[in-house]
Amino acid sequence: MESISGLGKEDRKRLSAIVRGTKGTISVKEAADILKVSSTDAAKMLSRWAKKGWLSRVRRGIYILVPLESSTPDVPFEDLWAIAERLFSPCYIGGWSAAEYWDLTEQVFRTTVVMTTQKPRDRSPVIKGASFMLRTISEKALFGMKPVWRGRVKVSVSDPSRTIVDMLSDPKLGGGIRSTVDMFLNYLKSENSDIELLIGYAKRLGNGAVFKRL
Repeated sequence: MESISGLGKEDRKRLSAIVRGTKGTISVKEAADILKVSSTDAAKMLSRWAKKGWLSRVRRGIYILVPLESSTPDVPFEDLWAIAERLFSPCYIGGWSAAEYWDLTEQVFRTTVVMTTQKPRDRSPVIKGASFMLRTISEKALFGMKPVWRGRVKVSVSDPSRTIVDMLSDPKLGGGIRSTVDMFLNYLKSENSDIELLIGYAKRLGNGAVFKRL
């Protein structure tokens, strides 16, 4: 475990400029654009600052700032939704994660469900101790979303009706069919219930299994 060591005056100035110009995460390209340097030089700087403990590497080319009060660079993510938006965009938060947000379930899930147009090899990545469940969708399926702000980062989350349709399409996104049914019943009793919209989403998604399960 590395400890946090000091930065020189010029490095502090550069790092401060990068933090002001980014939103939660820092990429090599962003650092290069802000500092007006080459991508190679920016990558070297970020790597050096990470070794000193001022940044924490999320994955290749992506870093987060280590809080000043932290005594170690081994820090958890402050907001998993914001990280998901950065790593898996175009995407939205869906399944049980969206159901929790819309108060359709009282269950607590440790894994964040992300619906993405990317095609990752690992669909259950664990990044810095945070677990994600990734589901690949087409660009045409990017509908029925609501924007929410997580700090300075705008993240998309499936609206209540789309959340239910996704879980009926793939009950694993709801933790299984029984859990999905419970969330559907809660949806019907909620102020967000809109059967006409839900059926419209189901038709647009084009998965006949949704209607069979309904």
